[in-house]
Amino acid sequence: MNERDVAVLVPCFNEVKTIVKVVKDFQKELPKAKVYVFDNNSTDKSIDKALDAGAIVRKVKYQGKGNVVREMFRQVEADIYVMVDADDTYDAKDVKKMINEVADGSDMVIGDRLNSSYFKENKRFGHNFGNILVRKLINLFFKSNIQDVMTGYRAFSRRFVKTCPILSNGFQVETEMTVHALDKKMVVTSLPIGYKDRPADSPSKLNTYKDGTKVMVMIFNLVKEYRPLLFFMFFAFLLFIIALCLGIPVLIGFFNTGLVEKFPSLIVAGMLVTLSFLSFATGLILDIIKKKSQQQFEIDLNLVSKNEK
Repeated sequence: MNERDVAVLVPCFNEVKTIVKVVKDFQKELPKAKVYVFDNNSTDKSIDKALDAGAIVRKVKYQGKGNVVREMFRQVEADIYVMVDADDTYDAKDVKKMINEVADGSDMVIGDRLNSSYFKENKRFGHNFGNILVRKLINLFFKSNIQDVMTGYRAFSRRFVKTCPILSNGFQVETEMTVHALDKKMVVTSLPIGYKDRPADSPSKLNTYKDGTKVMVMIFNLVKEYRPLLFFMFFAFLLFIIALCLGIPVLIGFFNTGLVEKFPSLIVAGMLVTLSFLSFATGLILDIIKKKSQQQFEIDLNLVSKNEK
């Protein structure tokens, strides 16, 4: 794939210490590619530094990485896209092998930190634990083998970029993109990459607990939206079990004495059984709607693929 067809996308918020190095490193590796820096209301000199380094700078008004990625995907036209954080934690030398994977048919190439140097470089227990937990949950619910869900270093095909709806606003966006690719059966490849921790004078924007909570809520919502039958069957089963625990003793007492001694328990059990069946029916209906949506997505994807040729 000709490097003129490659766009390097760099989301940036107050990264004056590292933005120049990131831009120049990727210009060195991909001298014919365009490097875009999407600035998200930086209050330091990040924009000036990026311009001086030769990057194309775009501004994004709404705060949050998800909002930035949404604008990247909307505004930039290319055949292959590379997305990398502006904090100089990722090695630009890995970019060519990621591009080659896309050129060979992958829709998303994930730069895998966790099987590389991440745990040696990153000493924050909360971040490390969160990365492992998110990976295990995504692989469990979506029957996959993704190695690093939260990485900020990825390469994409054009058809992925132009068919991936970005709905999240913040750092949940990596999880959202990963689940979209898995659900739509796009080709996802993981490649181990070099990783180093942020410079000491360049503090992380991530809040372990606040952003971790947002990611967990995002996973909850993604399971509900992408696996509705599983989601609502779980609650249907849970409600039904609770109803049995409340109702069986009442029924045993009725068969032994001919009397219903605990009307409140019987009423609550009946309500829970009703809610259980409603939850199951909701899951079935939403699963049918989801399948229809997948059919429409395949039609739209075929149109995008046709326009690429």
